[in-house]
Amino acid sequence: MQPLAGILVVAVEQAVAAPVCTRHLGDLGARVIKVENRVGGDFARAYDQTVHGMAAHFVWANRNKESIALDLKRPEGREILFRLVARADVLVQNLAPGAASRLGLGAEDLRSLDPRLITVDISGYGRGGPYAEARAYDLLVQAEAGSCAITGTPEEPAKPGIPIADIGAGMYALSSVLAALFARERSGLGAAISVGLFDVVTEWMGFALNQARYGGFDVRPNGLSSPMVSPYGAYRTGDGQIVVLGTTNDKEWRRLAADVLDRPDLAADPRYSTNSDRVMFRSELDAVISQWASQRSLEECRQAAETSGLGHARLNTPSEVLRHPQLERRDRWKAVESPVGPVEVLLPPFDVEGWEPRLDRIPALGEHTDAVLRELGYGDDELTVLRAGEII
Repeated sequence: MQPLAGILVVAVEQAVAAPVCTRHLGDLGARVIKVENRVGGDFARAYDQTVHGMAAHFVWANRNKESIALDLKRPEGREILFRLVARADVLVQNLAPGAASRLGLGAEDLRSLDPRLITVDISGYGRGGPYAEARAYDLLVQAEAGSCAITGTPEEPAKPGIPIADIGAGMYALSSVLAALFARERSGLGAAISVGLFDVVTEWMGFALNQARYGGFDVRPNGLSSPMVSPYGAYRTGDGQIVVLGTTNDKEWRRLAADVLDRPDLAADPRYSTNSDRVMFRSELDAVISQWASQRSLEECRQAAETSGLGHARLNTPSEVLRHPQLERRDRWKAVESPVGPVEVLLPPFDVEGWEPRLDRIPALGEHTDAVLRELGYGDDELTVLRAGEII
């Protein structure tokens, strides 16, 4: 079973946010037709050539799609797009501010023609406001929304390593589309969905914004740790590895102190009785744990934490994650076809009994143009004319 089988998604998309949304719709069985600029296509195709000549970002976010290449600045190209949208259940776009309206893809106009259509506009700053027309990329939005200021260290703010603004916007768009499809079954009406990257990051900044508003202070970043919980961080072991240990409540702290560190005196010390207290004395506690870890191997540290029922992890690099036993033993890596041959991808995170995730081809630019246009009623002679006129 593929729960979205029969749903047609038209994606006028580029980069990460919208492609992540539509790839997951495709994972769930929707047919996704990706509309790309006939010259160059989605600019994420050119980020690098790491995957046998294809870009790592593009391979990640664009399986399960058909690609058609159009010149949307020409009326003939827009006519093809409108014919396609007329058949669609969902239209997703993340073009530059104002571009969708100039192309005739405004949500109000399209939904006035087809009230069942679900439109998704992904932008930097959402509808309205003084920043509505601002260009916005993941780093710019994260800086504007504050997440970079609570990442890294006080001396060196940092962007989180993965593009959380882009991914978050894509996933909120995904969940909104699923809700809109469900609502349409009851009401018969689609929806006009708008998702702003800035709104995503400020939503995820919730605890930090609450502390700024009600506590009167800004969270101070502290590297590979938590600004809110202590002890909770990374410690170098005697064999040169990094163990990550964390406590999330007072009982766990007492077990860490008494059972793992063999320091019942710390467990009983009133200075460390609550998490707020421990955050104040973070440096003292980190020094004790660092000394303990430095005298043991990674495996000894993890075994001690496991025996006491405490969370623990190893700091892995991406290359090490490729061989992670949790992925290998659950057969999470699968091969999908692409223009450069089979490539390895991860199964989607959902695991639902009876649902078979779709793992179809990553498309070449314009690979499906002729086939899709024939579905729309274009004949061979018309395709020849369109190609000669550089419309497709």
